[in-house]
Amino acid sequence: MTQKPDIRWLKVTDSTNNRALEGIPTEKDKTVWAAEFQTAGRGQRGNKWTSAEAQNLMFSILLKPDFILAKDQFIVSVIVTLGLESYLKTKGVETKIKWPNDIYAQDRKICGILIEHGISGDMLSSSVCGIGLNINQKEFPKDLPNPTSLILELERNGKKDQPAFSLTDELEELVSEIYRFYDKAREEFARTGKYDSLYKFYLERLYRKDEFHRYIETASNKEVEARIIGLSDTACIVLEYCDGSRKSFAFKEISYII
Repeated sequence: MTQKPDIRWLKVTDSTNNRALEGIPTEKDKTVWAAEFQTAGRGQRGNKWTSAEAQNLMFSILLKPDFILAKDQFIVSVIVTLGLESYLKTKGVETKIKWPNDIYAQDRKICGILIEHGISGDMLSSSVCGIGLNINQKEFPKDLPNPTSLILELERNGKKDQPAFSLTDELEELVSEIYRFYDKAREEFARTGKYDSLYKFYLERLYRKDEFHRYIETASNKEVEARIIGLSDTACIVLEYCDGSRKSFAFKEISYII
């Protein structure tokens, strides 16, 4: 029998990542903090993560991955995004992973992730995975460029009578799916010392892979046309330009034009 995830539900908190970070010294691997409302939710690039109260999933998972080397820390993003993508597929919504770790339905953002690592020597000592997944929300602030939610995507797919989802039930399902990939990573590393099959699956699910689109190289603010062809050994995104030349970019060095 599968054990239920250890989830601590909070009515209101500043940020579930803060609660998980506080729990590092005393709490176990695979502990979750979730909130109905966050007063200071955080996203990537120092952005805020905003959500309507009690409509979406806002939670943080504390992992203590004693099998992951610090140099392999990107595998945590792979684990979490594959779990999210797989969960959404079970709900009838096809999504892609926007490098490094957003989840998109078509060109609409349904989920954002912020991961904060702790390192001890050459190993990961902790990974706090903050996740904001839009579930029931139908209206969003006008300054958000391309948001969507699970219920909106189901409506776009023709399911007009979908009732609101139970956040507690959905979180248990979602966390269990993330843990399935976490356990797969542990098993694969124990067997091969690498994560090749998970990286292969991640690349197959990558948003815009092998398609030519426009991007901005942030250092020069230059607009380019290129296609994503894979990841470097350091998990940088690799773009191929129309002339066949290639270049790798770290996080924040390339911006998508959507």
